[in-house]
Amino acid sequence: MKRACSGCTLCCKLMPMKAEKRPDYERTVVGAIAVGMLKLDEALRMVPDIDKPAGVRCPHQRTGAGCRIYDSRPFGCRMWNCRWLVNDDTGDLSRPDRSHYVIDIAPDFVTITEDDKPNRIMQVVQIWVDAAYPNAWREPALRAYIERRAREGIATLIRIAHPDQREAIGVFAPPLGNWDEKHSTARETEHTIEEKLAALGSMTLRLSG
Repeated sequence: MKRACSGCTLCCKLMPMKAEKRPDYERTVVGAIAVGMLKLDEALRMVPDIDKPAGVRCPHQRTGAGCRIYDSRPFGCRMWNCRWLVNDDTGDLSRPDRSHYVIDIAPDFVTITEDDKPNRIMQVVQIWVDAAYPNAWREPALRAYIERRAREGIATLIRIAHPDQREAIGVFAPPLGNWDEKHSTARETEHTIEEKLAALGSMTLRLSG
């Protein structure tokens, strides 16, 4: 880690979590222990994951003071980090609680569906935005970050984190597009932290050309 969360707990609000365990949950935990990402004693004291929609604060969160159960926090929380925290080309961006968005460390994928063209799968970086600040992702520093990802062939998926509606905005910056924005409200495109950690699956988002 090159940075510290300090008083930032925005991911505890914006990121969704499901209590239901995936069939390969135990295998994933064992694998994390085997490669040194997780210690055995940590695994033994982990509390179960909880049901928490995007945009709702975790019941274990203490505002400005971090996690109330940090030493026994769930697997998803333990294994996940935001890109700002690990400084993955985010040196010019503000801390999430100040910028009002969280950049997901785990890559995801969308299937692009356009009229009269074959479907194509594209990697995306997901940015979760506080619904109270829906335009926070339009700040110049983040737009520059999105453009850098686009030059690597990676599009951006903006998630407006709200418990009742998931607004998704596909952003295609140059050279992927002329700052094209494709909007969707499909719930079924959402992946939780645990689902992405367990396996990099294919996420479908219909985007009309």
